Amino acid sequence: MKKALMIASVLLIAVVSTACINNMAVQELNNKAAEYMQKGDYESAMNRLQASLDLDATMYETYYNLGVAAINAEKFDKAIEALEGGIKVKPDFADFYYSLGIAQNNYAEKLGETEEDKAKIDELKKESVQNLITYLEMKPNPEEKSTIDEIIKANTEKIEEEE
Repeated sequence: MKKALMIASVLLIAVVSTACINNMAVQELNNKAAEYMQKGDYESAMNRLQASLDLDATMYETYYNLGVAAINAEKFDKAIEALEGGIKVKPDFADFYYSLGIAQNNYAEKLGETEEDKAKIDELKKESVQNLITYLEMKPNPEEKSTIDEIIKANTEKIEEEE
């Protein structure tokens, strides 16, 4: 009985220690990513944030920061992936929807004029409108409301032209 209690205690200590080390590593990666973002080195920030998510995929802030870094690096597909991942973790965080709508809009504007791109552009613009509307429902009077309204109007008009 004492032996079993001793083994259980050692295992518990090992699990707690590992969790603490993991949290410290995640925090260190996030801090380093913040430094890189301040310097405008979005690629390095993205690498650190992805490593942080690999260690702990439950921190919604890391998804958000990765999405923002990817938008700044114009890696819109990565931004969309990160922000959608964050929504799965914390769907009531309004800023996910704003940033996702912006990433989708910017990605649509970056694409070319091929037939394949046109279909993707329409899809991205529709999703952008929906995400920005969701953001406004969650935050009715944000500072950037006029910009959001302009994007929604322009994208809606573009979608209607295509139909």
